Amino acid sequence: MLRVFLMLAAFFGFTGVALGAFAAHGLKGRLSEQYLTIFHTGVTYQLVHTLALVGVALLATQLQSRLVTWAGVCFALGIILFSGSLYVLTLTGISKLGMITPIGGFGFLAGWLCLGIAAWRIKQPG
Repeated sequence: MLRVFLMLAAFFGFTGVALGAFAAHGLKGRLSEQYLTIFHTGVTYQLVHTLALVGVALLATQLQSRLVTWAGVCFALGIILFSGSLYVLTLTGISKLGMITPIGGFGFLAGWLCLGIAAWRIKQPG
C-alpha cells in the first residue's frame, strides 16, 4: 500500500496546490467571496488530508493493520467526495452537490477513527 498511498498523496498534493493557485489567481473576481471561501475550504481539507495520507503510507510500512489501510482509503475518498464536491459546487453553482460534501466529511472522520483505533491496538513493550 506504500506505493498506492504515496502516489495518491502526490496526486492530491499536486492538484491541491494547483487548485489553490487557480482559485487565488484565476477565480478571484469571477466567483463571489462566499464561493471563493468554499473553494478554499476544499483546498485546505485536501492538502491537510494529503499529509495524513503520507503519514498513513509510512505507518503502513511499520504497522500491519487493516485499520491503517482503511484510514488511507477513507482519507482518499474524503478528499474526492468532500473537496471534489466543493470544487464542482463552486464552479457550476449546482447546490445539490452540497449533499455529497458531508459524506466526504464522514470519510475524513472515519479515517481518523480507524487511525485512532489502530494506535490504541498497538502493543506497548513491557
